[in-house]
Amino acid sequence: MDYSNIMNRLFLRVSDEDIKNKVEEIEKKLSFNRNKDVYEKCFGYLDLTSLKPTDNTESIRVFARKASELGKNFSHLPNIASLCVFPAFVDVAGIELDDSEIGITSVGAGFPCSQTFLEVKMLECAMAEENGADEIDIVMNVGQFMEGNYEEVANEIEIIRQELSTETLLKVIIESGSLPGLSAVRKASVLAMAAGTDFIKTSTGKNDKGATPEAVVVMCNAIKDYFGETGEKIGIKISGGVSDIDDAVRYYTIVETILGKDWLTPELFRIGASKLGDRLLSAIEDREINYFG
Repeated sequence: MDYSNIMNRLFLRVSDEDIKNKVEEIEKKLSFNRNKDVYEKCFGYLDLTSLKPTDNTESIRVFARKASELGKNFSHLPNIASLCVFPAFVDVAGIELDDSEIGITSVGAGFPCSQTFLEVKMLECAMAEENGADEIDIVMNVGQFMEGNYEEVANEIEIIRQELSTETLLKVIIESGSLPGLSAVRKASVLAMAAGTDFIKTSTGKNDKGATPEAVVVMCNAIKDYFGETGEKIGIKISGGVSDIDDAVRYYTIVETILGKDWLTPELFRIGASKLGDRLLSAIEDREINYFG
């Protein structure tokens, strides 16, 4: 696909000062969203994650079983959106989640660095889907991006998108904390959307710098502009250091302010986190809960 047209229209230079001012403006709204209604909504946006080197069949089975029993233990709350696991554990999670509406997200394509052969990336994603993954989170080829090889970056995403069925959601991680400035965050977001992703995502959570309010504002603006150009609604997933309730409220408020209530749904907004689930449950229930451990 020729990406030059959309690049020329939407590759805009970002003013750091403007973004800083926008973040400060949004910060003033946070007090209105520090309430249980928002906490419950954020719980329903969760891609609850286990991506540890110590993950094993039994730990993922227990993790998935607890998720599957959320409706029994907290029937008044929405289900989380999905569980996010390594490709090797998709089938394990699927057995436990078979009777639930919780999706299965698999990382793939050489996560978290994306530094492997395209054929390996394609096969890994296809195998995860075949084993039952409903959603695949891949990492943009940041090395190629840093060299300015934008066509190659976008083509790789497009090829992986074509490898998957249309029913499988694709989320592209732009690793915003590794990019050289907010203008690069804008470019990476536009490239991923033009290449066919369903979501753009901030971070793997495996680098020192994960999601930031500034990067999320830039990404939301890119989604808004892309929607204005194409009519396509692209989702946003925020991950990488999102562990506190105030983090969830902050990112909820950014999405609400820039993209509006249409994006405040699990179909278009996700929060990737491992510790946030219990913290949201504790705030909602007014007692300390260590459900997921």
